Amino acid sequence: ILLLLKIAGKPGWWILLYLIPLVNIVIAILVSIEIAKNFGKDALFGLGLAFLGIIFYPILAFGSAQYLGAGQN
Repeated sequence: ILLLLKIAGKPGWWILLYLIPLVNIVIAILVSIEIAKNFGKDALFGLGLAFLGIIFYPILAFGSAQYLGAGQN
């Protein structure tokens, strides 16, 4: 989770938000959207990462998307 937060460009203390019930779902969706944006994808792809990660993470990993850097979207 800490590595995903770094890729998304979020601070490390957000890991504490994953420990709060129901808030962790919202935070996971926000982080997924930011990861998608940092790879040049749109927010819809980020929702795919959040809800169908077993399909969308391999697409992100083995596709042509490259990491643009946090905040470079």
